[in-house]
Amino acid sequence: MFSSFFSTAPPVDSKAPNLFPVSESSDLLGELKAKDLEWTCAGGFVTETQIFYQFLKDGTMLMCQVIHSSIGLWYPTIQFTCKIYNPTTKETTWRSINVTNFVTAPPGLDKRSSKADQFSITHKPFSDDSHPEMYTIRANLSDDLQISLDVSRPSAVPGFKIGKGPKGGYSYFGSDQQKPDGYVVHRFWPRTKASGHIIQNGHAIAAEGHGMLVHAIQGMRPNLIASRWNFANFQSDAHGGVSAIQMEFTTLDTHGRHGPGSGGATVNVGSLVLGGKLAAVTAETRWSGEAQFVKAVMSRAHHLNPVHDPDTSYMQPTAVEFRWTGPSLLQGAEGSVDASLHLDVGSPSSPKGLIEKVDVLAEIPYVLKTMVNYVAGTKPYIYQWQDNVKLAVRGPDGIIPGLSEGLDIEGVLYTEASFIS
Repeated sequence: MFSSFFSTAPPVDSKAPNLFPVSESSDLLGELKAKDLEWTCAGGFVTETQIFYQFLKDGTMLMCQVIHSSIGLWYPTIQFTCKIYNPTTKETTWRSINVTNFVTAPPGLDKRSSKADQFSITHKPFSDDSHPEMYTIRANLSDDLQISLDVSRPSAVPGFKIGKGPKGGYSYFGSDQQKPDGYVVHRFWPRTKASGHIIQNGHAIAAEGHGMLVHAIQGMRPNLIASRWNFANFQSDAHGGVSAIQMEFTTLDTHGRHGPGSGGATVNVGSLVLGGKLAAVTAETRWSGEAQFVKAVMSRAHHLNPVHDPDTSYMQPTAVEFRWTGPSLLQGAEGSVDASLHLDVGSPSSPKGLIEKVDVLAEIPYVLKTMVNYVAGTKPYIYQWQDNVKLAVRGPDGIIPGLSEGLDIEGVLYTEASFIS
């Protein structure tokens, strides 16, 4: 009890950094190893998730997600959630179930795979050389909804994280990176191929399309990590396959370049798949109070012309923009790659492309809800939008002929804007 009076450790500088973002890494591309996609199922206050986003041929968005939530000494809660959105009919199907007898790794498999009474997700090699690995998803979510899906990764699009080695992908919170107060990590397959079917109300629906996979971990209470999140998933079958993804979070005032009180830092990671190949990986930190300027590597999400939404009490954007800039990763196509897209989402009274405003507290497990202390009067919400957009891209012609003059690539964008506090 008295050890602190005799400690020889130097005092922590109150102005020392207490945020170490992955976006400051000198290595943009860290190719994934098998262990990077394994479930950690860590204890403490940790939320880990594996999410598959797929766009089917008719534009329907299919999302399958497993969430492992550890809350201190409580037994972990594991959920399987699924959302199906048809942009033509505007019909949304949503299921969220607490699963039983969750296991990772299942017998004979490694921890990239998992199973429970209600589902199995199995990682295995794929027999097609053009897609060397895959996940099979089998889920019985209710009497009227079953999922059978194979999701494979193209050989020319490696999975990635920002930074190399076992700690690639990690952002650390706290003054000591070796003993952090918390962390955030993201690993991606930025372009996937899906095939299978959905059985809904007794009818089989073909599920063919493309999308992405993200494995993410929040190693701290979510309301202490970020006040805002932005996510973009653009996919197109043009030019042999195109993908543009981004994940961004903004810290609270508690974590920043100069310690507590210097927060509001924005950490963004992204990638571009062009011509069916991973063409660029981007990452950028925007520190609070520091001027923004054009750089060789940019990864940015912007909310435009925000207005007050009486449904949520937040200032929702009426349009969103995403920007990617970085060096080409492809041999024989050296140079810079630049891409951007713009989506008009309308106003609260006249929305465009809005799928749903998700009341987060209504969806998360009860135990987690009781342990997360949100500021009185605030409720976290996630805005979800989907619409057809054009990705404006410019880069070396060695990636796609004519790219140096600029191309507008038509595709579909699913995007989320999360307001936590």
